[in-house]
Amino acid sequence: MKLHLRTAIRRGLAAVLLAGTLSTQPAGSADVEPLAVFRRGARVLFQGDSITDGNRGRSADPNHILGHGYAFIVAAKYGAAFPERELTFLNRGISGNTVTDLAGRWAKDTVELKPGVLSILIGVNDAAKKVPVAEFEQAYDELLTQTRAALPGVRLVLGEPFLLPVGVRKEGWETAHADMVLRQEAVARLARKHGAALARFQTALDAASRRAAPDHWIWDGIHPTYSGHQILAEEWVRAVKEFWPSP
Repeated sequence: MKLHLRTAIRRGLAAVLLAGTLSTQPAGSADVEPLAVFRRGARVLFQGDSITDGNRGRSADPNHILGHGYAFIVAAKYGAAFPERELTFLNRGISGNTVTDLAGRWAKDTVELKPGVLSILIGVNDAAKKVPVAEFEQAYDELLTQTRAALPGVRLVLGEPFLLPVGVRKEGWETAHADMVLRQEAVARLARKHGAALARFQTALDAASRRAAPDHWIWDGIHPTYSGHQILAEEWVRAVKEFWPSP
């Protein structure tokens, strides 16, 4: 009987010690590998069109300020896992924007915010408005050149624009897809030229579409569902981690 009592006491003490050890583990960080670019005090800015906008709030309300999309998912994950880094996540995506629209508001909505990490996803509206690919690439190139001059230390992440054959996008799909491929190639060239990480969103969504129908990931051929935004967030993290590996 005494032996059983001593065993129970030892097990109880072990459980208490284990609980104390587990309580020192930062909440939310156990399964999250830190990103090298997310240095202490880093400001991370997401720019683009409606896909980035995500119906974000236009006030200081932190419950809605990042919108409902991949930017929110990335911010939520790393903000919770590494609060001691005091990261600031910002979203200035605006629905309907083309690269020319970005350029028109760049000083206020980007340069003045002084981001350490700048993510840009643009191009689907340029395609919809039939902006020639060469013109799209030139305008984007000029914007990135200006950005490098104004923010020489910024880490750039360029997301490739994308489409899936869903709903009305099935009509004329071959033509639309061929045009988008050319824009994706332009973005890839710009990423190489300006030393930016390239988030291959189309590749990630194409892979996801082998697991479930395209309309599981994008509801109208352009705008992701919540599942699709998770795919974008995962690809964004993969691209950043690969381009700037941890030391």
